[in-house]
Parts: sequence; C-alpha cells; structure tokens
Amino acid sequence: MRRIPVPSETMEIDKGHNLPAIEDNAYKLQNKASQLRKRIGFGFAIGFGCGGVVLAGGWVFTVALAATVFVGSREYFELVRSHGITAGMTPPPRYVSRVCSVICALMPIFTLYLGQIDIPVTFSAFVVAIALLLQRGNPRFAQLSSAIFGLFYCGYLPCFWVKLRCVLAAPALNTALGAAWPVLLGGQAHWTVGLVATLISISSIIAADTYAFMGGKAFGRTPLTSISPKKTWEGTLWGLGGCVATTVILSKIFSWPTSSLSAIAFGVLNFLGSVFGDLTESMIKRDAGVKDSGSLIPGHGGILDRVDSYIFTGALAYSFVKIILPLYGI
Repeated sequence: MRRIPVPSETMEIDKGHNLPAIEDNAYKLQNKASQLRKRIGFGFAIGFGCGGVVLAGGWVFTVALAATVFVGSREYFELVRSHGITAGMTPPPRYVSRVCSVICALMPIFTLYLGQIDIPVTFSAFVVAIALLLQRGNPRFAQLSSAIFGLFYCGYLPCFWVKLRCVLAAPALNTALGAAWPVLLGGQAHWTVGLVATLISISSIIAADTYAFMGGKAFGRTPLTSISPKKTWEGTLWGLGGCVATTVILSKIFSWPTSSLSAIAFGVLNFLGSVFGDLTESMIKRDAGVKDSGSLIPGHGGILDRVDSYIFTGALAYSFVKIILPLYGI
C-alpha cells in the first residue's frame, strides 16, 4: 500500500530540491558583487594613473600612450584573426600584424618628435601594402584593408592626443588653478591650452559613459542600433546631457573655452567622438563573435574596451581647438 507523505515531509522534500537553486543564485549574486568591486577598484586605479600621466605630459604622456597603442593594436589584430571574422575573410599574416603593431606604437613618439607624421604614416602604409602584395600564396584585398585600417584606427588616430596635450603649448593664462599651481611642478606655465583641453575632453567622455549607463538602466526602452543592443536612445540622451554639462562646468573652472557656446560645442563633439568610437569597436567585436577585446584588465576586458570612446575623440578635440575656435572665435 502506497504511503501518502504528510505536509511536513512534503515541505522538507521541496526544500531539498530548492536548495541547489538557492545556492546557485547566491553564488551568482556573490560573483556579480565581486566583479563589481573589482571593476570599481581597477577603474579608480586607472583613473588616477591616467590623471597623473596627463598632468605630467611630454615624454611620460607619450610613452604611456605608445604602450597603450601597442597593446590595443595587438588586440585589434587578434580580433581580426577571430573565428567570427576569418569565416568571411582572410586575415593578414601574423608577421604583418606584429609589424603593424610596432608601427602603431612608434607613431605617438614620432608625433611628439616631428609634430606631424603624415609622411611616415603614408610610407608605413606603402611598406605594409608591398609586404602583403608580394607574399606567397594568394594575396587578398581583405588582408590589405584590415591592415591599413589597423594602422589608421590603432595608430594614427590616437596620435591626435599627443598633438592636443603636448603640441598645443600656448599658455592658458586665464586658468585660476594654473595661477596657484606649485612652482616645483612647473608653475603657471605648465597649464597650457593643450592640458586644459585634454582634461576637459577626458572628463566629459567619462561623464558621457557614466550618465549613459545610468540613464539607460533607469529609462532605457528604445534600442539605439543593432550593433550594440544594450544601448538605448534614452541612455544616449542622458550621456549627451552629462557630457555637455560636465564640459560647461569645467570650462568655468578652467576659464577655457571662454564662452558657454564654445563649451557646449566642445561637449557635443566629445560626445559624438565617444559614441562612434564605442560603436566602431562594438561592430568589430560583433563580427569577431567575442564579448571583450581581451582580458588584460580584470572586470573591464581589454585595452580597446576601455579606450574605444577616446580613439576618435582626440582628433575631434584637436580640430576644435586648432580650427573651429580660431575660425569662428566663439
């Protein structure tokens, strides 16, 4: 005769079945909390380190940027060799990828030394093209296009940060903070237009990412693009507002740019550069079939995952200071 379990026994059986699920959920929450702490900790460390490098300028800034460019270019060419991309194209040979990474790392140094690197970049692209065209086997256009884009994306574009920070050496005479800067650290002459513009640009990009994340989490409903499904129009608008507001506030603190209209325009340019830089890397990762460009930074992924918002922004910020401000005088 079958025995019918009493209610207390049924509850014990249910608890026994639910216990593994509860433990699994607890483990997932603990793991997420650990990842968040790690992400925040490394984020602050990276932020303070970058702040010190930007303030130092010169060779310190340039060498740090060159090292970042080298690692980022290695990640880019590994993405090009990922299964998701190689299924539809032929990647460059490894020796070409390695040579391109070295060339990219040298570009910021040549920019500091020469001021302009148009001729060296053109010559480097010519040498890479010859190496690919004369290789054994069957050269493919995809090899040439991915290698040349790598030189442009990973090497040439980041050089504008060197131009912005180190080459624009005009003093920011109206900077109140500069007037109180210690003489042992360079005094007021240390505070140039390039330094102020770099600090504002980097800070506004951080604000754009932060506000976009918070706005997307709280109000995100409308997808921005299929390239990055998690991004929404609501989060993007929050990011734009945070970026412009940060630029305007910092412009009042640093007394540059002198007008609110200039500060707003600068903020909009920084935001556009950060968004399209982020989307460009997302497109590359999507085609490669990977979530992160690498695993170098715990909780953050690879170098490209952290600097994608800055790749195009340096060129836009430099153009704003060098061309737009003198042209329109706003």
